[in-house]
Amino acid sequence: MRLYRLRRRATAGAAKNNFARLVTANSKQDASTEPANIQDMIAREVDAIILQTVDTDALKRDLEKAAEADIPVFLTSVSTDPDSILGAVVVDLEAVGRLDAQWVADDAGGRDVQVAVVAGAPGAASDLLTDGFTKALPANAEVVAEQPGMFDADKAEEVAAGMARAHPGLDYAFVANEQMAFAARKAFDAADADQVRMVTVNGTDEALAALKDGRFSATVSNSAGNTGELAVRNTIALLRDRTAKKIDHTPIRLVTKGNAATAPLYCPVDY
Repeated sequence: MRLYRLRRRATAGAAKNNFARLVTANSKQDASTEPANIQDMIAREVDAIILQTVDTDALKRDLEKAAEADIPVFLTSVSTDPDSILGAVVVDLEAVGRLDAQWVADDAGGRDVQVAVVAGAPGAASDLLTDGFTKALPANAEVVAEQPGMFDADKAEEVAAGMARAHPGLDYAFVANEQMAFAARKAFDAADADQVRMVTVNGTDEALAALKDGRFSATVSNSAGNTGELAVRNTIALLRDRTAKKIDHTPIRLVTKGNAATAPLYCPVDY
């Protein structure tokens, strides 16, 4: 049995333990590359495709191509019509955003505050994440700036620098992943905006260290290791008509300095 996984790593051990071979590819946030990767794996006649899509338009095309080839698709992070897929492991991205927004609300304590949002690349994942955050903010928290960082550190640094110049009274920044958050932190500090408290997403080792030393204020752990392992395990089980949840969920957790020591590993080294 051969499984294809696009963009995010799955647990190779889970595949091996279930007598499956894992083949991977990376679309690198490029919606034009994703269909080519899908077509390549269709040509390889894989048994299933485990897919982390770049955007919803690409996903629709991917599902159509795979269906024409009678290859089932298992999704990660997002889902769609259950009848059109083998299954999914979903990160509730809106809930992730809400957890960060709740931290901002609690920290602000009713004060009028200014908030900036450094989003990812426009599309399914980033839109759900940022919508969850902005819609959960209290009335006293005003979003004064929102721009895409394109899940790219250099772009995020550029965006954050512009926000610091335009809004010197900025209190908080929500950044759609930790790689961008480190770059944004650098930009805010360089602009003498070290008062900006940053909330972000993922729960990597580097971010946990940043929570402990004060560079970040909060992050939401949604372990890629858990997602990948669940995806491989559930895909194989569903292909073999064994018991598995068709739509499963990656656990999420708000992490701050106070509980960083007990946060789950984002991607264990054996992945």
